[in-house]
Amino acid sequence: MADKKTNQAKRVADLIHEAVDKGATTVEEIHKSIADLPLKMLEGIEVLKKPVKEVRRVQDRSIAAVYNLIREINEQIRKRAAEILNRRRAAPGKSSAAPRKRPATSKRPKAASASASTGTPTA
Repeated sequence: MADKKTNQAKRVADLIHEAVDKGATTVEEIHKSIADLPLKMLEGIEVLKKPVKEVRRVQDRSIAAVYNLIREINEQIRKRAAEILNRRRAAPGKSSAAPRKRPATSKRPKAASASASTGTPTA
């Protein structure tokens, strides 16, 4: 039963990974086409043709870098999800994550606590 749930979770994780990847590619294409519009207009001005070519190059590299980073993060998340699911499969019925301990609360000295509640500074 746990193996079936793990397989189902893996399919969902793969589906999400694929959707994010395809979504990033689609948005990147739209981003490039929108960013290209003013450059096409500026290229029509002869004196700006060469500088616009350089601007386009930088712009294309910048846009590609952003979406490649999104895809890389997505891939790292996919790998991490696979690791977690594999650990669950290896130890059925046990949580793969160690229980979290609550952070120790520090007790304030009475003087500091009194000044905090009255608003008067302490020396």
